[in-house]
Amino acid sequence: MSAHCQLTGRAPGFGKSVSHSHRRTSRRFDPNMQRKRYWLPSEGRHVRLTLSAKGIKTVEMIGIEAAVARIRARGEKV
Repeated sequence: MSAHCQLTGRAPGFGKSVSHSHRRTSRRFDPNMQRKRYWLPSEGRHVRLTLSAKGIKTVEMIGIEAAVARIRARGEKV
């Protein structure tokens, strides 16, 4: 699964792990990604979205219709 939120655009952050001896190695901070299935009443079908935990909360707040409109405005296919 891609670590990229369709609604908020969150993607992995990159940095370094620093050991006790202060050696640095690359690491990746992945967002909390989930695949959620929502009923889209205007189209009479379900849509499956890849969302971060923040994106799921945003959908609950603004509604699925507005969320899909935002995703389509960003140019992504739903």
